[in-house]
Amino acid sequence: LFRAATSPASRRAAISATARFSSSLGFSQLKGETVGVCVSGGLDSRTVTSRLKDAGATVMGFCADLDQPDEEDINDVKVKMAPCGVDTFIVDLKDDIADMAFEVIKAQARYDGGYWNTTGLARAVTVRGLLDEMQRQGCTVLSHGATGRGNDQIRFERYTNVLHPTFKVYAPWRDPELLKEFPGRKQMADYLMTKGIEAEVGAKKRYSTDANLAGLSHEAEDLEYLTTSSRIVAPTMTCWPEDAPDKVEQVTVEFKDGFAVKINGKSVTPLEALRAANEIGGRNGLGIANAMENRVIGTKSRGVYEAPGMELLGYCLSQVYQVVLDKRSSDLFAHLSRFVAGQIYDGRYFDPSTRAALNAIDTLASRAEGKVTVSLYKGTSFIDSISDAPNSIYVEEFASMEADECDQDGLNPSSAQGFVEIQRCEAVALSKAGHIQARRNIVTD
Repeated sequence: LFRAATSPASRRAAISATARFSSSLGFSQLKGETVGVCVSGGLDSRTVTSRLKDAGATVMGFCADLDQPDEEDINDVKVKMAPCGVDTFIVDLKDDIADMAFEVIKAQARYDGGYWNTTGLARAVTVRGLLDEMQRQGCTVLSHGATGRGNDQIRFERYTNVLHPTFKVYAPWRDPELLKEFPGRKQMADYLMTKGIEAEVGAKKRYSTDANLAGLSHEAEDLEYLTTSSRIVAPTMTCWPEDAPDKVEQVTVEFKDGFAVKINGKSVTPLEALRAANEIGGRNGLGIANAMENRVIGTKSRGVYEAPGMELLGYCLSQVYQVVLDKRSSDLFAHLSRFVAGQIYDGRYFDPSTRAALNAIDTLASRAEGKVTVSLYKGTSFIDSISDAPNSIYVEEFASMEADECDQDGLNPSSAQGFVEIQRCEAVALSKAGHIQARRNIVTD
């Protein structure tokens, strides 16, 4: 659409048209549209799907197969949606989520509070994958189930905007008309019952969970109170340390170009690596984090997160980086890592600045090759060895405090005299100019 608009007037018209297409629609505007609803098979999905059909829209359901650990069979979503009278498409994105998780591990891109933001990375994969399938099925509108209070509304809609600018978006839980009709779960269940669709409100949960291969996010309800312990969460992928085996488990991970290529000597694809690492890390209590993150919309949010596989692989890779990156490369890497984490959190994975940062990380990670052996015990990882790292800049002779041949061929301790004297010039200048404060007043009146 943008490329076809050559004159200033036509470009303005194209931008205006795209803005109309991409903005969130109201319920009454969907008659005659073909709407692809992102579904999970739950009460919300069935309510929105049925109500859109009543409004005169052609409706299809779409669900991403992200190897969700809390789903015994992803095809159960089709069964749950069938009474609504719509076709539901399960889109296999298992390899896609594994590939992106690997990219995040390579970037060491932990978000606020130092946790692996597995939901944020999954949204990029989900929207890209579902949009492609929606287009193949002739849809013109994407409908998502995110609330108007959190991050996912931004992610779903921004990714739709950047990937398919002419695709329309419907956000039912920001639509005043729908919110008025369904103020709570009871009203949704009552509505579905009138259509002969079985629906139960169920007992109120203490928190909500979002899951994929890379990890789980637990938030809302009781977890919104800072006086509530994170330990109300019953882990799915990992376990609390006291429930882990009372013995050490050793694991070896081999890396090339910042990617795990072998676990315990066995070659693995990204999907196989995440599955194996999730199992190993999970049974040893790795990867639980509590974070008070800064949301895209400006509020604070509390979550409890599980990512045992990413924690295991990420920790092992961090040890390789320590032996191959010099000081300035490490500083640059840390900056790029924080930037990429923030971009993914904000729904900006496909932005040019994100790609540029990831390209820079690729350059630094091109030397990240090596074998790392760690011991795992009740939620903690201990380094046993780092080997087979041909690009290591750690030289044992240089690091040694003992005199040897290196004194003549490499690091000569006597040469440090000149370096110390050069440092003295700056130190004396700062002192004489009164810039040095030897003590600080810690407590003030």
